[in-house]
Amino acid sequence: MFSASLFAQTTDYNTKKGYIAEGYDVVSYFINAKPKKGKSKHQTTYDGVKFKFSSEKNKNLFEKNPTQYIPQYGGYCAYAIAAKKTKMYIDAEAYEVRDGKLYLFYSSWLSNKLEDWQEGDTKKLQSKGDKNWEEIKHINK
Repeated sequence: MFSASLFAQTTDYNTKKGYIAEGYDVVSYFINAKPKKGKSKHQTTYDGVKFKFSSEKNKNLFEKNPTQYIPQYGGYCAYAIAAKKTKMYIDAEAYEVRDGKLYLFYSSWLSNKLEDWQEGDTKKLQSKGDKNWEEIKHINK
């Protein structure tokens, strides 16, 4: 007999550069005016994915309550999840902390999804994003 947990699906996280948030310190989004890049000497693993931190203090804060700091939608572009029900990579410096949650966005010189998110009905986008994420979070990009 097989254990049900053997077949349990896990969340697909955006680890395009090997770490959540492209190696930026997820705690720093909440306590700094600008996010900081993590350092290799301050890293940990949670839920099977790697996180970097700018300091041992931030790493310890994360380890005490990781779910408080993990980006929404596995670290994929929040606007793409909400508006298109698709996973899109991000620019770690395009972000918003709203209602105590970290949202990351795609940004290039042609398109800034953070601006699209903020110009739209953000509460509606959050709600739609939450619903869409539940449907696609187990599908690997």
